[in-house]
Amino acid sequence: MNILIIAPYYTPDLGPSAPLFSMLSKALLQRGHQVTVVAMVPHYPSGQVLPAYRGKWIQKTVEQGVKVVRIGIPSIDRKKLSKRLVQFAYYQIGATLASFNQKFDAAIITAPFVTSLLPFIRHGIMRHKPIIMSIHDVYPDVGIKLGVFKHKLLIATVGWLESFCLKHSTCVRILSDSFRPGVRALGVPDNKITIIYDWVDTELIQPFPKDNAFSRENHLSDKFVVLYAGNIGLSQGLEHILAAAELLSDQDNMRFVFVGDGAGKEYLQTQSRHRKLSNVQFIPFQPRERLPEVLASADISLIILRRGIGFDSLPSKTYSIMASGRPIVVSIDEESETWKLINKADAGVWVPPEDPSRLADAILTLKQDTNLSKHLGHNGRIWAEQNHSPQNAAAQFEMLINKAVAK
Repeated sequence: MNILIIAPYYTPDLGPSAPLFSMLSKALLQRGHQVTVVAMVPHYPSGQVLPAYRGKWIQKTVEQGVKVVRIGIPSIDRKKLSKRLVQFAYYQIGATLASFNQKFDAAIITAPFVTSLLPFIRHGIMRHKPIIMSIHDVYPDVGIKLGVFKHKLLIATVGWLESFCLKHSTCVRILSDSFRPGVRALGVPDNKITIIYDWVDTELIQPFPKDNAFSRENHLSDKFVVLYAGNIGLSQGLEHILAAAELLSDQDNMRFVFVGDGAGKEYLQTQSRHRKLSNVQFIPFQPRERLPEVLASADISLIILRRGIGFDSLPSKTYSIMASGRPIVVSIDEESETWKLINKADAGVWVPPEDPSRLADAILTLKQDTNLSKHLGHNGRIWAEQNHSPQNAAAQFEMLINKAVAK
């Protein structure tokens, strides 16, 4: 079958969904399908397009058998939402034109509408092609909870446009059951909704030794490392990690390490300096090939979201951390999908969101109880291997594509 994937991020970009669609494309290829991906040129997280990809609006390559079409966008300061919307507009127009009359049997298009509306209208409405919309956040709900959407007219407009795409798609893929109420509220019936959990490359990410090149370069080999790796944005509430670090400042060999970039990094660094936290270290985003070393440098990894956000999100980093064989401290809404996953896998310790004292206690408990720490890390690794391989995800998408084509 000929499958078109319209997704804004694709490796070597560092966007959060880039490795997911890279792995999925290759896994679908291995199952005998032809795959074309239409993505933005690599620019995440800084907003600056990588030099090798500048100067052309539409660039076509074949990478490990996958046809990749990259759409040129302007370099911007990603801290400004208005500038990001300009990038998304360039991408939508380019993606629509690049795939205008392309022959394919079904398309996987990632929501939200800010990156998918025009391609969806072209292929789903005008050409009546089978479209699977893949949702990674529920809009406008997540924007309201983050305080980004404040005006009623904006909220109504975002909700209408998102609803338009989802209701007129053939199928809707959600990454956890917690998304179902929000998607239903947008007018999508249950018989259109399918859960396919995210996936992780368990061959790339393994329980490697802590003492590695990344650890040595950043003087972490002899430290007890509490790691947060990923987007340093608005939704995580990462200032609570700083508060926990302050509470644990008497732990001489403990280091709180942030690896990543994002809109909230400058604020977080300022707060760290203001609190005079000598046990906090910031390291820039690392290339994907270094991710196994980054995760292996940790003794504990953190997953943290502000109160209320956890019901609309299941961070894809969860599976990478589990694959790395490290215990997780999860500070997220109770009864959220992430909470349920960590409990079911017995892969970590939960604390309520926005509670630095409980967060510090959980970190100290795992530091002192090495048997518990190893047990949780081992459980996470086994769970990732058995339930979240790219091959498993590709098989589920294949069934969903067959269902969409048959409608």
